Amino acid sequence: MVNTPNGALAGPRETGPQRSGRPRDGRIDAAVPAAVMELLGESGYGSLTMEAVAARAGTSKPALRRRWRSRQHLVVDALVATVGTTPTPDTGCTHCDLIAGIATLSHSFGNPLGRRVLPALIADLADTPDLESAFLEKFFHTRRASTAEALRRGIERGDIRPDADIDLLLDMLASTTYYRVLFGHLPVTATLAEEVVRVVLGGVATDEWRCRHAEGRAD
Repeated sequence: MVNTPNGALAGPRETGPQRSGRPRDGRIDAAVPAAVMELLGESGYGSLTMEAVAARAGTSKPALRRRWRSRQHLVVDALVATVGTTPTPDTGCTHCDLIAGIATLSHSFGNPLGRRVLPALIADLADTPDLESAFLEKFFHTRRASTAEALRRGIERGDIRPDADIDLLLDMLASTTYYRVLFGHLPVTATLAEEVVRVVLGGVATDEWRCRHAEGRAD
């Protein structure tokens, strides 16, 4: 209710229909991640600018600012779009699923681009809490959840011991690739994912899985 000039009370003021914000441009959402990855490959993480991304994607810097807080946030979303957040499939084969999931890291970071991007991005996370939250929520935790489901399916199939520590297994499966990308002491080879999965499963697999694998049969 509102007061009228003579002190009487009037009903609520009509405000008319609420205007909605400008709709998102799906073309920009698709073009920007591709532009970011191209520029990272050409000039590296430190040289990436919002202006360069806008020009490459065929848009404007204000349009980017409406969607992304910083160039670092652009990189996080580009990783989400290109590397993916649900890497681990359900093929009915436990070690096949895990190899496929971990291999996406090798394919994405096992090249010069990975060495130019990931260490610098991780360094920025420590001093930028909102960037760290975006990286963990959009990229890290979603990928981790996908692989966790594969491990739980392995337990249900009888391939993995039911007392296996899922969080520890997740760290062990992915850490070798991240470690090699961050420090560059050894290459991320095309067979690294398979080698890691076989070593990790060797410690937590059930006797039934070991027998089937030794006989060369699929899970």
